[in-house]
Amino acid sequence: MAKNHASVQTAPVCCLGEGTAPAPGVKNARRWSIVGLLFAASAINYIDRASLAMALPLISVEFKLDPSREGALLSAFFVPYVLMQIPVGFCVDRLNMRWLYAAAFLLWSLAQGLTCFANSLTFLIALRLLLGVGESIYLPGGTKIVSLLFSPKERGLPSGIFDVGSRTGLVLEGVLVPFLIVHYGWRKMFLLVGFAALVWLIPWLVVFPSRLDERRQAPAEQHRAFTFAVFWRQLRSRNLLGICLGLFCFDYYWYVLISWLPKYLVDGRHFTLLKAGLFTSIPFFVFGAGEPIGGWIADRMIRHGRDETRTRKLIIAIAFSAGLLLIPAARVDDAETAVALLVGASLVGLATANLLVIVQDCAPPERVGMWTGTANLIGNTAGFVGPLATGFMIGRTGSYFTSFLVASLTLMAGMVAFCGIVTQLKPVRGL
Repeated sequence: MAKNHASVQTAPVCCLGEGTAPAPGVKNARRWSIVGLLFAASAINYIDRASLAMALPLISVEFKLDPSREGALLSAFFVPYVLMQIPVGFCVDRLNMRWLYAAAFLLWSLAQGLTCFANSLTFLIALRLLLGVGESIYLPGGTKIVSLLFSPKERGLPSGIFDVGSRTGLVLEGVLVPFLIVHYGWRKMFLLVGFAALVWLIPWLVVFPSRLDERRQAPAEQHRAFTFAVFWRQLRSRNLLGICLGLFCFDYYWYVLISWLPKYLVDGRHFTLLKAGLFTSIPFFVFGAGEPIGGWIADRMIRHGRDETRTRKLIIAIAFSAGLLLIPAARVDDAETAVALLVGASLVGLATANLLVIVQDCAPPERVGMWTGTANLIGNTAGFVGPLATGFMIGRTGSYFTSFLVASLTLMAGMVAFCGIVTQLKPVRGL
């Protein structure tokens, strides 16, 4: 084991640009085991963050919450989650990922499990704040680890696999959490979901190398002190600007879907709640399945000699264009046709893995966590803007058409950002 760790630390930094693995001392089976564990962590992450919404009707009755307090409880998670993206990105670039990810996982699992004992709204909000702090590691941490384990030409598939866990978590949450609430009550649901997840820490600590850090490999001048001046120079990078704008547009589209699709099927298509739940899961499943597939297609094309920049941008352009199907989905008269168009509109998921690879490829190797955190901070502001703007437009027009049109056009703006503003997929040096 020590031999493997030594080879990880002494791997030459030039390999990053030559297509060999950044961590050649880590065997292939171990690399993919780590990706599998990241997938599981992402699924647990989304089950934990979404379980409150499922339990909210019972919690509201017990604590006598009005709609404004319900909203405060639901939004509490996102405040620290968004604000922590840059700090956690900084930590991801500087600290040992084996222990940092484990500590964050432990924190969010404890926050989830301890919700069982909440006896006031204040206690509930405090635990949701802790959950947001812990779960902020998910995207910066996973993206950083993939960038350390895989070369640029092979990052698409592992990026898609680890991130599709988030979509898988949404599907599992819709089945698992209601079952636990019905049979055991909402308090025991939080207890079981939160503390049972701690089992994940055992294989993580066994499989993940004690050191997986490329900072020793890079020239000393690349690791000068990180200051606000350095951070400001990064923000002026054309590639980072394009990535941030593109992810905001992508997340706007995604958050409109996950926030309003069930209600659209109930109100706009007159589905029963049970039927709406079933038909909502199909687009989400397609969206998630597209993540590793899109990454695999791009990786395969690149291995066969296609230019990486053009290939990944092509997949993004095709996938984002599928989002235009959201417009006729709001217009057609037949409900089944509308669902079919929504499934087609979910092929946007084919782009997701390639979006993550673009961040990994464009960031300086020692700043991947910081770039991912910055982009995820900007992107997740769409979690506030998208649902609010959609509700406003529906209230003003009485129709979903305008809001779906805006979501699709916003996604097209994201395509312009990734394909037009972002240049070559090469690390930016000197930042």
